Amino acid sequence: MSSASAPVAIVGAGVSGLACAIHLSEAGVPVQVFEAAAEPGGRVRTDRVDGFRIDRGFQVLPTAYPEVQAMLELGALALGRFTPGALVRRRGRFARFLDPARRPRELPRTLGSGVMPLGDQLRVLALRRRATRGTLAELYARPEGPALAWLRERGFGEEAIAQFFRPFLAGIFLERELESSSRFLEFAFRHFALGDATLPAEGMAAVPRQLAARLPAGALRTSAPVEAIEGAGLLVAGARCEAAAVVVATDGEAARRFAPSLPELRHNATTCLSFAAERDPVGEPALVLDAERSGPVNHLCVPSAVAPSYAPAGQALVSASVIGDPGESDAALERAVRAQLAGWFGGAVAGWRLLRIDRVARALPRQPVGWLEPVERSVQLGPRLFVCGDHRDMGSLHGALRAGRRAAHAVAAALGVVQQRRAS
Repeated sequence: MSSASAPVAIVGAGVSGLACAIHLSEAGVPVQVFEAAAEPGGRVRTDRVDGFRIDRGFQVLPTAYPEVQAMLELGALALGRFTPGALVRRRGRFARFLDPARRPRELPRTLGSGVMPLGDQLRVLALRRRATRGTLAELYARPEGPALAWLRERGFGEEAIAQFFRPFLAGIFLERELESSSRFLEFAFRHFALGDATLPAEGMAAVPRQLAARLPAGALRTSAPVEAIEGAGLLVAGARCEAAAVVVATDGEAARRFAPSLPELRHNATTCLSFAAERDPVGEPALVLDAERSGPVNHLCVPSAVAPSYAPAGQALVSASVIGDPGESDAALERAVRAQLAGWFGGAVAGWRLLRIDRVARALPRQPVGWLEPVERSVQLGPRLFVCGDHRDMGSLHGALRAGRRAAHAVAAALGVVQQRRAS
């Protein structure tokens, strides 16, 4: 097959590569997606363990992301929703700190929670208004700074930062020092304010499965690792596959193996411990934040309280997240986590059964000041070489989908599809 009649080859079937393939195929461009793993999804994966659904690290599906709304049939995912806000573990008890705009009846309890002074709670409302104002493009154009310094410049006190912003944003940024760009902070605040944080009934893997189902038959090859990109083609399992163009749709670090011209990219890591419990220790579909810093766990939730199908009947799935990779053995980490959570939930924690520990080294691209300038980075590396992924946009599910869309448009333009369609 000549490169002129060959399909566009997409290396990687994460959500960005799948989005790119969908947009190209819908424009009439043939595609072939090569995925090294046995199923699509990349970092968005869900495994079945003893009847439990366990995502690879703590993940949520924010319904307000524009690309999520454009690309997914949300109704078909049977979404369970988190409580808008959080339970904050502080001074030996749990305090409810909910979004007053979404839960106005909870306003008295939120005001009296002790999580932050009244003045800072009013500043949170102002931050909410700022983050939801205007378009995303206007948000991206705002001056940026390190998130922690940015919060202090806006008058937030150390108590509000320590008891809410540090654990909450650490769970989003996957770094505790809040060095990530304030644009990322506003982006996250915007979409948690405008929509719900959710989990699909079949786990986060339902997202890439739904995307993959939109591809033409035979367009996705799994268990097909790409060994090299050679000119206008690929080397897959020792065989050369011709391509009209190549899109590298792997994570940022892996992408540099195929495209060395890409800048070096560092990632933030996360570690997630999944436990089987006889009952839900939280009692509601809420995110629990640790403001005490009494152990390795930064945040915790019960996914089966959000989407009951995450656990077998009569049991609960508890997900405890640690920022980064603590570097200690699984056994030592489990002991430290159990000790911390026993202080929260009592002796029942000793009876929880550890299902799995996930150490996700490349969970999220680091996004310090300067990295998001511009937010939407180029997706074209050469006349027939392109790249997509959350490292080319805001590091998020929205960014991954958006980068896939932009790469598809760039490929179509390079192949003359746009001009041909306009001429017709």
